[in-house]
Amino acid sequence: MNSLLMAFLIGGGLCVIGQLIMDLTKPEITPGHILVGYISGGAILSAVGLYKPLVDIGGAGATIPLSGFGHLLAQGAIKGAAEKGLLGAFSGGIEASAAGIAAAIVFGYIVAVVFDPKG
Repeated sequence: MNSLLMAFLIGGGLCVIGQLIMDLTKPEITPGHILVGYISGGAILSAVGLYKPLVDIGGAGATIPLSGFGHLLAQGAIKGAAEKGLLGAFSGGIEASAAGIAAAIVFGYIVAVVFDPKG
């Protein structure tokens, strides 16, 4: 039960921060800015070792939001660089996130084929 609560609090907190930024800075900061900011922020925090403790505490609440995707890319790049050098730094993030991206494409396609949009 404690892990569910922490996932809810961490994930909800990340979402609240993004929503507050959008609401308080209209129209300067758009959802696209938030998207890029969260991915970049997650990658930067991961690279300096500050995102892993958040993942340890919040679990899926920290890995599912966009900042978790940035964390995944950074960890893949770090692992790739350690194994394959400079080329691995570029390919590691793609290798680490390939399964999730492929699943999103496949399930998105299935939903688009099965359901008929109204409107």
